[in-house]
Amino acid sequence: MAEDKFFEDKFFNARVSYDADFDPRFAPRFAEIATFMRAPYRPDLREIDIGVCGVPYDGGATNRAGARHGPRAVRDLSTLMRNIHHVSRINPFSLARVADVGDARLNSLFDNASAEKDLVAFFSRFAEAGATPLTIGGDHSITYAILKGVVRQGPVGLVHIDAHTDVLGPIQGVRFHHASPFRNAIEDGLVDPARMVQIGIRGSHNTSEAWEFCARHGIRVIYIEEFDALGVARTVEIAREIVGAGPAYLSFDIDALDPSIAPGTGTPEAGGLTMREAQGLVRGMRGLDLIGADVVEVSPPFDPGTNTALCAATMAYELLCLLAEARARQA
Repeated sequence: MAEDKFFEDKFFNARVSYDADFDPRFAPRFAEIATFMRAPYRPDLREIDIGVCGVPYDGGATNRAGARHGPRAVRDLSTLMRNIHHVSRINPFSLARVADVGDARLNSLFDNASAEKDLVAFFSRFAEAGATPLTIGGDHSITYAILKGVVRQGPVGLVHIDAHTDVLGPIQGVRFHHASPFRNAIEDGLVDPARMVQIGIRGSHNTSEAWEFCARHGIRVIYIEEFDALGVARTVEIAREIVGAGPAYLSFDIDALDPSIAPGTGTPEAGGLTMREAQGLVRGMRGLDLIGADVVEVSPPFDPGTNTALCAATMAYELLCLLAEARARQA
């Protein structure tokens, strides 16, 4: 095939150069600047279809900080990813113009309201340029700011894979924190709770507020015990039925995985998903009209051996394949 010949030439026969035609994806994986999957760095959103971006922010974390270091760690481990998916055979770089656009910049790491404002402005640029964001966090508070920036025409559907519902109210008077993004998004009309599904939810609470919020708003919550009974395939069917055909967003919190697999996160919960289950869930969302996606809550200080960052990079690649195919359908 012509594409196979292209990759063979790039990998094995290309000569080193320092001109504008050099493609860092085909350099040795330990070389060059660690952009996501060694994609080109292009901060101008008008030149791309999908922009991978980092949000090095954990000012919304309620306990163990460290997710501010997540984007750098995930980018580093993403150099282990290769272009063509072994199941779908999707090559996101052949379907869409993919680039790493760098990190969102904040005027004050210590002011939640200021950080929220800066992040909304950053992601609004994606909507204005017609680009799709794939975001590496950062704590889960950032998903609210992403949605606030990119959702322009009515509420969207949501696939939320996580150990926690993240629908709590303000904590000590602060609304912008990592346990609140989806409550905020629903209350602001950014997410349609009737088109929202949460998968992998588990763990205890000090109050029943979150569970009651979900029930009151008709959110379909698939707790980990139900997921075990349903299996991946049936869970995917349910999720797709709920989200439907309209625009949707996918948010993956790394603590959805069992901490024996991914210990490097701020709020680990025992009894979680395996990587094979997580990959199956995300692959099952193929064909949804995704307007963006994120992987959040990777905390390198708690990640001995960097396995959590590797899992996050792998999930981000799975999401990139879905986003690229969604962009190709729109073309």
